[in-house]
Amino acid sequence: MANTTIIDKHGKMTGWNNVTVNLLGRDLGGFTEISYSDEVKKENVYGAGPYPIGRSEGNYEAKASVTLKKEEIDALLQALPKGGYLHDIDPFDITVEYADKDMKILKDRIRNCEFTGSGIETKNGEGSIEHKFDLLVSHIEWNVTQWKWLKHSRATQL
Repeated sequence: MANTTIIDKHGKMTGWNNVTVNLLGRDLGGFTEISYSDEVKKENVYGAGPYPIGRSEGNYEAKASVTLKKEEIDALLQALPKGGYLHDIDPFDITVEYADKDMKILKDRIRNCEFTGSGIETKNGEGSIEHKFDLLVSHIEWNVTQWKWLKHSRATQL
């Protein structure tokens, strides 16, 4: 009989059903995508000879977008004064939480977000309406807080 080894380095992987997004003080139910990234532009610096003599570092840039269902868009608009626009909303943070298999929560925070426009797209055959919004953001804080959920429904900060 062959000895079978099951590779299980990470166990249950984090997936869509483990993500919570909080925007403007409430957890969103009507979002279908969140995307965020940041980078620092770096370049090789050349002098004499064919090889770099150093590196330069440019500006930091963060990007983010969120795709919202029509009902979430309507809820945001209803919270504004009549005739208000999404791009009128003051800068806000978005907190994204990921729960792992041990119910440890890892949080990222997308800082100083602003909508830059509004829109809706829909077509025949779609069962729901959604729109992807590109956001203007200042920076991203990665892994800002770790929480461990206890059996008694209390959370303690690690």
